[in-house]
Amino acid sequence: MSVELPLGFHEHVTSVGIKDNTPDFTLVVADCLCHAAGVFTQSRFSGPSVTISRENIADHAARAVVVISKNANVATGSTGMDNAREIVREVAKALSCKPDDVLIASTGVIGRPYPIDKIRAGIAALPSSFGGTSAEAVARGIMTTDTVAKVAQSVVSGSKARVVGVAKGVGMIEPNMATLITLMFTDAALDSADLNRIFRRVMDRTFNCVSIDTDTSTSDTALILASGKCGSVDLGEFESALFEVAMSLTKQVARDGEGAEKLVEVCVDGANSNEQAKTVAKAIVNSPLVKTAIHGADPNWGRVAMAIGKCSQYLDIDQDSVVIRFGNLEVYPTRVDEAALEALSAYMKGAEVRIHVTLNTGSATSTVWGCDLTDGYVRINADYTT
Repeated sequence: MSVELPLGFHEHVTSVGIKDNTPDFTLVVADCLCHAAGVFTQSRFSGPSVTISRENIADHAARAVVVISKNANVATGSTGMDNAREIVREVAKALSCKPDDVLIASTGVIGRPYPIDKIRAGIAALPSSFGGTSAEAVARGIMTTDTVAKVAQSVVSGSKARVVGVAKGVGMIEPNMATLITLMFTDAALDSADLNRIFRRVMDRTFNCVSIDTDTSTSDTALILASGKCGSVDLGEFESALFEVAMSLTKQVARDGEGAEKLVEVCVDGANSNEQAKTVAKAIVNSPLVKTAIHGADPNWGRVAMAIGKCSQYLDIDQDSVVIRFGNLEVYPTRVDEAALEALSAYMKGAEVRIHVTLNTGSATSTVWGCDLTDGYVRINADYTT
């Protein structure tokens, strides 16, 4: 069954010819001004789309989101900024709303300005009304090197309201905010302060815990718009629904990492703080040695020990107190015999691999997601702009 956008939202997805005549111009429009929230990359090379959307969402309101894919328009100077502002301005004119009510995101190759003439023609050809409601169309429209469209939905318990989300991203992913590009929409009615607080809390527990290659994108953008068409909801139930959608998308992004063949989940518990738990977990999931071992189903748990040990800022981590497990099998400090290593290798050949580390420095827990490192990742990124 196809996933429809929540009540009050419509989409228009088309190709303006940026690359290969695939969908590259995506517009989601609300029937009226929505409460909105957003988080963005912390990169010092952030693009004009990030700068403009930060400005426009400062009042926690938005009417529309436009996404340009296949071109990030980053490091393009004043021309890039002028072009991005023109897109927002012209889309607003077509919608009869204020430019401040239009958000913009861009994704693709860095260092190339928009083919602005093609985008101008696409905006000029916008229909007078928007009838599309397909979340899958939106997800496909924002893709770059993704192999599948990423969509998730959940119903807010006790109401008819839904949360629907889409995401793109398979490389240059180590969020320091929330994520790559993800767009969330809901027809629940929430106060803007509640929406912002819940959104940030959920993003920190989901997209801020995914990493493909340790590289933070220049264009990371995460947005949510609430139309309010289905009325008020219980805030706890809304947060649960939003978390369900964000968690599904997080895992979809990790599973579709460039060249990836396995989803990797790393849980670190018994830590002295959430920060310590997440730092150690990220050190493990980001280690090229760990990632290649998982790809080859090599039960080399010493690489996990290495990754923990390099978190040398935490003086309370004692190797004699740490426990390391692959799946449910303890590999350290318990000595693993040959039969157990064979069983572990068989487990690592599966589509999902879980690493569980207990630090025994406290009671905090963090779980992060990533993928294995394959020759496919090298091929994709070696040829990215050619």
